[in-house]
Amino acid sequence: MVKKPSTVELIIIGNEILNGAVLDTNSNWLAERLYELGVYLRRVTTVRDDLEEISSAIKEAIRRKTDWVITSGGLGPTFDDKTLQGVAKAVRKPLTLNKDAVEMLRDRYEKLKELGVIESAELTPARLKMARLPKGSQPLKNRAGSAPGALLRYRKTWIVCLPGVPAELKDIFTNELEPLIREKSITVKRYREWISVKGVPESTLSPHIDELLSRHRKVYIKSHPRGIEDGVSKVILEILGEDISKEKALESVRNAAIEMMDRLKTLGAKEILRSEEKPT
Repeated sequence: MVKKPSTVELIIIGNEILNGAVLDTNSNWLAERLYELGVYLRRVTTVRDDLEEISSAIKEAIRRKTDWVITSGGLGPTFDDKTLQGVAKAVRKPLTLNKDAVEMLRDRYEKLKELGVIESAELTPARLKMARLPKGSQPLKNRAGSAPGALLRYRKTWIVCLPGVPAELKDIFTNELEPLIREKSITVKRYREWISVKGVPESTLSPHIDELLSRHRKVYIKSHPRGIEDGVSKVILEILGEDISKEKALESVRNAAIEMMDRLKTLGAKEILRSEEKPT
């Protein structure tokens, strides 16, 4: 029996996202990476730069006994960067000046001064704000920017705070967080194939998908309609398998894909393309 993978929830923070001024690409990037790691992303929540909203979202995720809660945004030096305050409120811990985070900031601003980007490397109150972490947190080094990330264990949940700037988020996730997730999580191996089919509407495919799923218990089949192309309907089928071994996941997906290809031919498909790469 395949063990259930560790669960993850993302909390995306920022007025600019909910106002439509900025497109949230972070959740999409994180979803892809978490999928590849073999954990289970079960929810993405977006909230404003509001202390109560942030705190509430984190507490709700903890109540759901999520293994990992990852936030994005709100770690900077300005008044509306409230993520760390929200985490502290949610877990009832004070914000304290973290010595390791201070040293990370000191190194960062001294390098920026050497490069001529800033005139002074002084750790002003605004800069030190980024080193005030919930008590017990471990700072995560930011090689692409200034604000450190933060890692905190609360009850059975790991809470991770990442910056909202995509380059900084990707840097901390790749170099600091990903190794921790691999070490501390239950993961599964995944394999996925795609079938692009023209000439068979999704409504026609639906009962055949249901029938295949009833016999191929270890796969998930999702249809993605793409409208009308060259005068005929186009649907992309996603076939996903997961198991304790990559080989077993691969076998399950390929068996289902072969049978689906046969079905599509009998249904009179005009074009069928099978690939490991997601078609456009």
